[in-house]
Amino acid sequence: MDYQILIAGFGGQGILFTGKILAKAGLTQGKNVSWLPSYGPEMRGGTANCSVCVSDSEISNPMVLQPNILIVMNQPSWSKFICAAQPGADVFWDSTLIAPEGTRTDVSLHPIPATGIARQNGVERLGNVVMLGYLLHQIPILEKDAFFSLLTDSISETKRHLVQANRTAFEAGYAYSPHEGQKSRHDA
Repeated sequence: MDYQILIAGFGGQGILFTGKILAKAGLTQGKNVSWLPSYGPEMRGGTANCSVCVSDSEISNPMVLQPNILIVMNQPSWSKFICAAQPGADVFWDSTLIAPEGTRTDVSLHPIPATGIARQNGVERLGNVVMLGYLLHQIPILEKDAFFSLLTDSISETKRHLVQANRTAFEAGYAYSPHEGQKSRHDA
């Protein structure tokens, strides 16, 4: 296992939290992990991204420059990072907020209207958790129930009232299928 993950979007979209969850998922499996946040001084509303490495071997550089998994939550991040994805990478993007510029035929594209799904399910600010659910269904980084348990444990005491909302968002993302009959890698 060697995941080089880059997650990017606006501050306030849960970009750094999403990265922490993925790093913790690797830790629970005894993998080597790193989590490196990067955000502008504006924080909420500014740009944010983080690099997450989950590997069977030692991690020599925590900065992900050529991700094999790219998660993009806004248009500026799409423009900035789509060219960085390795050939063969899995690219996930929030199709509610992003109109892809150009196309890459050398990567696996996974659009999901994460923000729209979150709104439809009454959990508007949890598009990142919808994305996590979808990602996990496509790439089984960790078993679903174990991953949700990890997600729940990562919610701070002051936000415990949001556990059910996170479950709703996660389940909605996990269940999302852009085309009837499309199989995830996990189902194949």
